This record gives sequence, structure tokens and C-alpha cells, in this order.
Amino acid sequence: MLILTRKKDESIVIGNDIVIKVVDVEEGRVKLGISAPGDVSIHRYEIYEAIQQENKEAAINRQVSIKDLDTLIKGKKTKEQG
Repeated sequence: MLILTRKKDESIVIGNDIVIKVVDVEEGRVKLGISAPGDVSIHRYEIYEAIQQENKEAAINRQVSIKDLDTLIKGKKTKEQG
């Protein structure tokens, strides 16, 4: 992990097109401004973790067995033929 020290109104650059600026520091809190391309997702870490957990649960809930797929394919072929 890279650790940097920045003061108010100072920035860091990630890659060529992401800029993180310290906008304000008060009462133990740091306010950051982030400039990044529109295709870059930016989330607070706790939100990112929640999204990852939801995606994992959705993937588990969508798992289909070979038997289920076989039944689905046979049912589709029957409808197309009939």
C-alpha cells in the first residue's frame, strides 16, 4: 500500500486521468474530490463491499444444474416443434 501525505488543496494522480484532491480537512475528517472518466466506477469502500456481496449472492442463486438445463432445452425444443 502506498501512503501519501497531502494538505488541503493538494492532489494525487492515478494513471493519466484520475485526480484525487483534498478539498477540506476538519475535525478528523477528510473531504476528497475525485475527477475520473465516466466509465470508472467510484464508490465508498463499504458500498463497494455491499455490491460485491450482492453480486456473489446473485451468482449463487442463479446456479443451474445440468438436469435443469436439459429440462429447459427439451421443453424449448418441444414448444418449437409443436
